[in-house]
Amino acid sequence: QALFGSGRRGEVSGGRELSPCLTHAPASTVRIIIRRASMPEVVSLCKGPKEAYEAMVDKGAELCRKSLPKVFHQSVYAGIYIGFGGMLSLVIAGGLADVSKNNPTIQSFVFAALFPVNLLIIILTGGVLFTGVSAIVPAAVFEKKAHWSHIPKLLAISWIGNLIGGVIFALLVSYCDMNLGATAELAKHTIHKKCSKPFLKTFIKGIGCNWLVCMAVFLSGQAQDMAGKMVGIWFPISCFVAIGFEHVPANMFVLTMGLLAGSEETVWDAFWKNMVPTTLGNFVAGFIFVALGYSYAFGELGGNNRSPIELTRCSSEEVGPGDDLAHPLAANDHGLKATPASVPEPGAKEAAKDVEIGGSDMPLRDLNFAPASALAPAAKEMPEDLENALRVQLGWGQAICGRTPVWGEQPSPAKRRDRHRRGLLRPPSIEPLD
Repeated sequence: QALFGSGRRGEVSGGRELSPCLTHAPASTVRIIIRRASMPEVVSLCKGPKEAYEAMVDKGAELCRKSLPKVFHQSVYAGIYIGFGGMLSLVIAGGLADVSKNNPTIQSFVFAALFPVNLLIIILTGGVLFTGVSAIVPAAVFEKKAHWSHIPKLLAISWIGNLIGGVIFALLVSYCDMNLGATAELAKHTIHKKCSKPFLKTFIKGIGCNWLVCMAVFLSGQAQDMAGKMVGIWFPISCFVAIGFEHVPANMFVLTMGLLAGSEETVWDAFWKNMVPTTLGNFVAGFIFVALGYSYAFGELGGNNRSPIELTRCSSEEVGPGDDLAHPLAANDHGLKATPASVPEPGAKEAAKDVEIGGSDMPLRDLNFAPASALAPAAKEMPEDLENALRVQLGWGQAICGRTPVWGEQPSPAKRRDRHRRGLLRPPSIEPLD
């Protein structure tokens, strides 16, 4: 009844006033005005994994569109933020040296519990970490949203920027006499431990680390509120720290702190025995296990279709008006992008009326449709396409749901049963989509 019933504006159903839907016209033509439903909808505060992956792809495509100075700037900031969290963990956990002599798990737990503050700041402020770049940029390449040349370029810039930021912060806190006592002892113990392992073992620990770090990025993208993002970041990050995996941006700061505290290890030891295998392991985890693996699960490599759910993104500062970073139906900010229908018979255009789709918060999009008899086979597939688009964009479970279809004659009972089975026809009540 909302669209194809009595046709009166402001029709009341179940005590609710419906949006204006239909004005009658001669049998050969019709003018339809569809507006956004004003009823409440069921909204989830957590995206599904497919939508989270596509948001990660869009984030990688956006990063590829940034200027290199901006990428470098955000990489240096990320390195400094790593220093904030690392310094917090060194100071607090270092003070627990006496308590943890008989139970070193206490010190490890406190270090791991405090460290994720840096990733929380980095992810929520748009910082650029080498570990994240190794996943989001290849994912954008796999989904054909970016050229492969962006991978080595952005990896190199982010690695250098993270190193500069971490070293600068370590020099500043050491200059301020904050790298002394228990903090310095824990820093020296950490660099000795990290540089004493074989190359292959450090490489494998680097894989485990960045797999979890990328899952923190993935989970934070699923959450839509601050508390959810904090939880999504905290658990994977604290997990890799407590386990003892290797994170190259974190090591850039912690190893520098150990060197400045007077460790027996040299700069070459820190670079070759730890940073090189950790860098390689972090890259393999991001490129293969996250970007490639989830592209197969949800994206182009697995032959998957894009999610029908409109994606919301936190930023599009480097995206031009013609760029499509989300679902095709969401290419414009408000929704449906319409194109004129073809008119196969002469004179049919004069008999047609306009179909307007829009609302107070949506620019009007005009479509010219000929009468059903004139559209012939050209319009056979259009009703279903329009219906699906409306169901996605307007959130109406019954956007096209009445007793008479948009084009053509009344369907046969068998065809209506088939459309009901496929979910294309709904009862004529207005309820939000599940």
